[in-house]
Amino acid sequence: MDLDLLTQQILNGSIRAIGKGITLIESRKPEHAEKAAGLLDRLLPHSGRSLRIGITGVPGVGKSTFIESFGRHLTSLGHKVAVLAVDPSSQITGGSILGDKTRMEELSRDPNAFIRPSPAGDTLGGVARRTRETMLLCEAAGYDIVIVETVGVGQSETAVASMVDFFMLLQLATAGDELQGIKKGVMELADAVVINKADIDRNKTELAKSQYITALHILRPKSRNWSVPVLTVSALKHEGMEDVRTMLMSFREAMEKSGEFEEKRRSQSVDWMWSLLMDDLKTLFLSNKNVKGIFPQVQEAVAKGITAPSAASRRLLDAFRKY
Repeated sequence: MDLDLLTQQILNGSIRAIGKGITLIESRKPEHAEKAAGLLDRLLPHSGRSLRIGITGVPGVGKSTFIESFGRHLTSLGHKVAVLAVDPSSQITGGSILGDKTRMEELSRDPNAFIRPSPAGDTLGGVARRTRETMLLCEAAGYDIVIVETVGVGQSETAVASMVDFFMLLQLATAGDELQGIKKGVMELADAVVINKADIDRNKTELAKSQYITALHILRPKSRNWSVPVLTVSALKHEGMEDVRTMLMSFREAMEKSGEFEEKRRSQSVDWMWSLLMDDLKTLFLSNKNVKGIFPQVQEAVAKGITAPSAASRRLLDAFRKY
């Protein structure tokens, strides 16, 4: 594989080359890891110019409908939009099972949009291990808005929030006791709360909006330079999309003016390095022939209460050191 040629093709915006590059990045084959690293080194100077947006919400909130409507609004204004949708994996094949290209049919046909469903696999929080690298590749290819859609379950929200500039929480137009069910942790991560399906019941939507505003006032502000807004939209009717875009541009302007934007990016890069290092160390450790030889028995002994976890850990580390 000619990495220089592939790099140039990606920089030129070739969809075929982008797909080829992402496949290389996502590959678990050891022989592909070095090539993927070389490709990323070549692309890195051309990345970092996009606005990275994470979007989460409970199933049924209309994430895909919102992303399609918002994406189409952005492309109509001249933006290039990449959507990295992290799907729950099939337990049989390990592949993506939600089929985001089917759910975002119109956006997938847009020449200024790129949609990549990624199987979540067995990584923490259902977030594909290489989503960050894929994001850099898309930026280098000229996409100035990168949207990462979470599966909306488990710890995926925290993982996605740690790799984006702006984290958006989509909610339904509900009020009253149902508001109590919102996870406080997710609310604390949000840079904005967007209430979807506002067209179903306008009065209920306004009541929900006021309750979210009250709830956000109780929480400690995420940033001293940004007050978390609550917006109402109807993705199905394409209402409120310009309000969301304007809000995002205001956020970026405020963060860049204060210096918080770049500060957050630098911090995320260091966290990213540590995350990959720990992941690679785990793989290296478990692939060690001495560890592999005793791991099943040690794990079983811990499960049966025969060996203490601390003693088991020391035994495995001793086996690794002998390598």
